[in-house]
Amino acid sequence: MASPRLETYCCPNRDAATQLVMNFQPDVFCGVCIGSASISLLLTILQLLPKKGQGPRKMPKASSSSTILLLISVCDILGGLGMIFRSSVWLGFPGFIANISVVNGTNVWPSAFCVGSAMWIQLLYSAGFWWLFCYAVDSYLVVRRSAGLSTIVLYHMMTWGLAVMLCVEGIALLYYPSLSSCENGLEHAIPHYITTYAPLLLVLVVNPILFRRTVSAVASLLKGRQGIYTENERRLGTEIQIRFFKIMLVFVICWSSNIINESLLFYLEMQPDINEMPLKNIRSAALITWIIMGVLNPMQGFLFTLAFYGWTGWRVDLKWRKREIPWESMSSSTVGENAYPSPVNYQSSIHDSKKISTTDSQQTDEAISMLSEGNTSGDDRLTRSSPIYQGW
Repeated sequence: MASPRLETYCCPNRDAATQLVMNFQPDVFCGVCIGSASISLLLTILQLLPKKGQGPRKMPKASSSSTILLLISVCDILGGLGMIFRSSVWLGFPGFIANISVVNGTNVWPSAFCVGSAMWIQLLYSAGFWWLFCYAVDSYLVVRRSAGLSTIVLYHMMTWGLAVMLCVEGIALLYYPSLSSCENGLEHAIPHYITTYAPLLLVLVVNPILFRRTVSAVASLLKGRQGIYTENERRLGTEIQIRFFKIMLVFVICWSSNIINESLLFYLEMQPDINEMPLKNIRSAALITWIIMGVLNPMQGFLFTLAFYGWTGWRVDLKWRKREIPWESMSSSTVGENAYPSPVNYQSSIHDSKKISTTDSQQTDEAISMLSEGNTSGDDRLTRSSPIYQGW
C-alpha cells in the first residue's frame, strides 16, 4: 500500500503511532499486500491484452486521452510491483529489516532498502494521481477544442516533474539532517505528509468539478450539432457521465481509507500516551483501516481498467497477426482522416446514410469519441443510430 508511514518507519526513532500500525501483525499485513497487488497486477495485464474476436487495441492515430489512460495503468502496475517486492523482502528476510531499528548500526543497506522501496511506491502512485488529474483536464480541453495529441508532452512534463519534485522534497525534509535524526518533531513529518497527500486531495476536489463541466460542455456540443437534443444524444451524454462517475468511485473506494487512517494516527500522535484505555476504539479503527489500505490501494489498477474499458474477457489473443480493423474502412468517409476512432469494436452494419461533412461536426465527433473511447457499456442500438458514432 502507498502511505507516508512507509517512509517514517525508516526512521529509527519513529513516532508511537507509526510503531503501532507497522508492528501490528506485520506478516499478515505483508501477505495481504502481496496477495492484493498480485491479483490486481495479473487482472490489469489481462484487461489490457488483446482479446480473441475483438481485434487488437490499435487505432490509426492515438489520442491524448487513450495515452493518459494507458499511463495510469502503467503507474499502477509498476507501483504494484514495488509493493510485491517490498513485502516479499520483509517476509523473507525479517532479520534484515530488523536492522532498521538500530540507530547506530553500521549496515546501511536495510535503511537504504526501506527508503528506496518506499520512495518507489510513493513516486509511482503519486504520478498516477497527477495523470488522473491530467485526464480530467484533457477531457475538458478536448470538448473545448483546446487540446490534442501534442499536449501530451506538457502532461508528461507536469506529471513527472511534480511527482519527482514533491517526492524528493518531502523525503529530504523528513530525513533532514540525517536518517537517524528524522521524526524529531512534527516539523519534519508534516511537510512530508503534505507533499504526499497533495495530489490525492487535488484529484478528490478538482476532478469532480472538471468532469461536471465537461459533461455540461458535451451536452452543449450535442445540441449544437443539429440544433436538437435527441434521445440518442441524451444517452451518449449519460454514458460519458457514468464513465466519469465510475472513475471517481474507484478512486474514492481505493484511497478514502488512507485519509481516514492518517487522520486517526495524527490524532493519536497528539495524545501524551496512545495506549490509554479511552483511546482503544481509535487504535482499533486505525489498525482496521491500515489493513483495508493494504487490500484496496493495490486494487486500484484493476478497478480502473474496469472503469476505463469495462470487462474485456478472459480469451487472450497472443497471435500478433494483421487484422482488419473495422473502423479503418469507414473513418475517412465520415469523420475525417485525423479523427480519433473509438477502440470499441462495434458491428460493421452502421448506417452510412447520415454523413457529416462540415469541419465543426468533425471536431465535435472527434471530441465525443475521445471521451467515449474504451467504453464498452453503451447500448448497441445507440451506437448504430447515433450520428456521433457513425464512422468509428
